[in-house]
Amino acid sequence: MNSKPTYLSKDGLEKLRAELAEMVTRKRPEVAQRIHDAKEHGDLSENAEYEDAKNEQAFVEGRIQTLEALIKNATIIGENHSTDHVQIGSTVKVRSDDGEESFTIVGSAEAKPGEGRISNESPVGRALLGKKKGEKVVVRVPAGDFTYKVVGIS
Repeated sequence: MNSKPTYLSKDGLEKLRAELAEMVTRKRPEVAQRIHDAKEHGDLSENAEYEDAKNEQAFVEGRIQTLEALIKNATIIGENHSTDHVQIGSTVKVRSDDGEESFTIVGSAEAKPGEGRISNESPVGRALLGKKKGEKVVVRVPAGDFTYKVVGIS
């Protein structure tokens, strides 16, 4: 696993911890019981229930490892951040030829572009970091170049 910092809000970290607890205390034992029950049905070579349970076990164990790594490398995004330049945790209002949009810059684990929460690692997020109100930024994306003007930071 990598040791790259995972930028999270306090709420995001709590959600990951809750998911990890759910996986360890409920899902892992459930899958183990399914495997145990499937083994009792005899021949494992043609037992679809056993194969399905083993696949789910692999998924659950992989997700547990991922969650543990995210939590271990978590860096909490400060709620009291500067409003003079864009940083992780900032909500940025930008203007382009298409009109005005708002983005909240978050860590990749909490990104939901459809809700305006973009990753600090995305092309737009990366381009906006460090910018000040009034600055223009050109974002290169596969669809072409977009020009945004930062009109507000909160």
